[in-house]
Amino acid sequence: MEKLLDLLSAEVGAAFEKAGYDKELGKVAVSNRPDLCEYQCNGSLAGAKKFKKAPIMIANEVAEALKESKAFEKVEVCPPGFLNLNLDGEFLKNYLDEMAKAPKYGLKEPEKKLKVIVDYGGPNVAKPLHVGHLRSAVIGESVKRIIRYMGHEAIGDIHLGDWGLQMGLIIAELKLRKPELPYFDESFEGEYPEEAPFTIGELEEIYPFASKKSKEDSDEGRAFKEEAMNCTFKLQSGVRGYRALWKHILNVSVTDLKRNYDNLDVTFDLWKGESDVHDIIPGMVQYMKDGGYAYLSDGALVVDVKEETDTKEMPPCMILKSDGASLYNTTDLATIMDRMKNYHPDRMIYLTDKRQELYFEQVFRCARKTKLVDDDTDLIHIGFGTVNGKDGHAFKTRDGGVQRLEYLIRDINDQMFAKISEGREMSEEEAKDTAKKVALAAIKYGDLSNQASKDYIFDIDRFTSFEGDTGPYLLYTVVRIKSILKKYGKEVDITNGLHNYTNESEKKLCMQLATFNAMMENAYDELAPHKICAYLYDLANAFNAFYHETKILSEEDEEKKIGYLRLLKFVQVVMESCMDVLGFSAPDKM
Repeated sequence: MEKLLDLLSAEVGAAFEKAGYDKELGKVAVSNRPDLCEYQCNGSLAGAKKFKKAPIMIANEVAEALKESKAFEKVEVCPPGFLNLNLDGEFLKNYLDEMAKAPKYGLKEPEKKLKVIVDYGGPNVAKPLHVGHLRSAVIGESVKRIIRYMGHEAIGDIHLGDWGLQMGLIIAELKLRKPELPYFDESFEGEYPEEAPFTIGELEEIYPFASKKSKEDSDEGRAFKEEAMNCTFKLQSGVRGYRALWKHILNVSVTDLKRNYDNLDVTFDLWKGESDVHDIIPGMVQYMKDGGYAYLSDGALVVDVKEETDTKEMPPCMILKSDGASLYNTTDLATIMDRMKNYHPDRMIYLTDKRQELYFEQVFRCARKTKLVDDDTDLIHIGFGTVNGKDGHAFKTRDGGVQRLEYLIRDINDQMFAKISEGREMSEEEAKDTAKKVALAAIKYGDLSNQASKDYIFDIDRFTSFEGDTGPYLLYTVVRIKSILKKYGKEVDITNGLHNYTNESEKKLCMQLATFNAMMENAYDELAPHKICAYLYDLANAFNAFYHETKILSEEDEEKKIGYLRLLKFVQVVMESCMDVLGFSAPDKM
């Protein structure tokens, strides 16, 4: 289905052509002066120089040619040559009727279905998720859903940090605390216990303790770090007991991670980590050497990624350190190699802190130079800003520590439960379920309504408000519609056709609805969930303006009433489609 602005541009373009000018001059845009008109076309000004004619004369001729148009109820010429346009009600009604019957409300299916891998999450095992993991999870999940909604295949990969020194630190500390465990007895040949020798709580205490110890400037600290590096080496070399212990760490951590991501309604198709590509790194390194891409520089193996057009310094991409150890670059490049072999994606999207932009530029350039990816494979980095507290600094707990995501979600759930329970007739179970949905909308919309690359302030009081540009306000709008439709008591089918608008607020609501497919396409093109948030907020405002000005259930004209109710249902399904793409949903009542 064609987008509304494209149809209007084609209509005005045909009028330009009829008047003897280029049809490309007929591009229509939403008016920047809504007090004067709904849409505008400035093509007469652009055509004046080419056709050596005053723009006002061109505009008058085009306006004359538009007199027969069924798309506009009003066409006015405004000096020095603007075309001010108002949409015809019957044209708008027909467009919405077609939208209501079309799959995904008029969104075009892609000509070519793409396969896209979305790399988001990226937590280290054995460490609890904190507020810093929020953006990657929330934005990544929405980007994945947008891609799927557009008709493409999206594969979400968590890309765990499960293979580096942090594993050696945990194993070294366990060795000190529980030296009797069979994992440390290299002569042990029996079956290792199925039960992990630690809980998730113990694991989360061990890692920071061991990490701090390894950084101490003392003989004990240096000796411990050396032992941790030795444990890492043994693990990566395949020592049986260390591998078995590592699997316990992974299983306990992943179980906890899944529980926390479930609370955010975030899911991954792949639970792969750095360890999955460990065995292919030697072959990749040899390939880069044999191909003449990699060379030694101060003992390290590097690949030059500088280009002639660079205006700032671009350091080489390091593949191996001088001691032969691999780096994040190495595992990321090996992961690209692995993904191309096993999935052959058309596009790979990475979501991380925007401070890693240079790093990903190096990795992407290296992947292209060494031909790890095809020429037509897109490599995209979405860099996001930080989550800050009201003081403008990184979001912290009251005692100054990093806020655990689990506790943050719990606190907002409790806050919403208290609000919803107050003065409402609802069972405790229903109130808890509703609170959970409202809290999730508050968290996700609070994040996603900001442009990803910008830092934002995590203001719990504002995010959980039922007024203003917030998730709960949007949910409340949908719940209001559900309540009206429930009181009506009959099924409402939007495909049976709407009626012509009867007032200005209804027309504005219809016009906002009509831009859904164009907005969703734009959000996909720019991988920008905040565009969907802005649309949702505008649609909710348009609906509430209409609701406050219009008698709906008390309308005596039955045909008009049914028309209103179909419009309400249309708003509901479109809003819920947007919410689903953003990763939250509306309860039945609040």
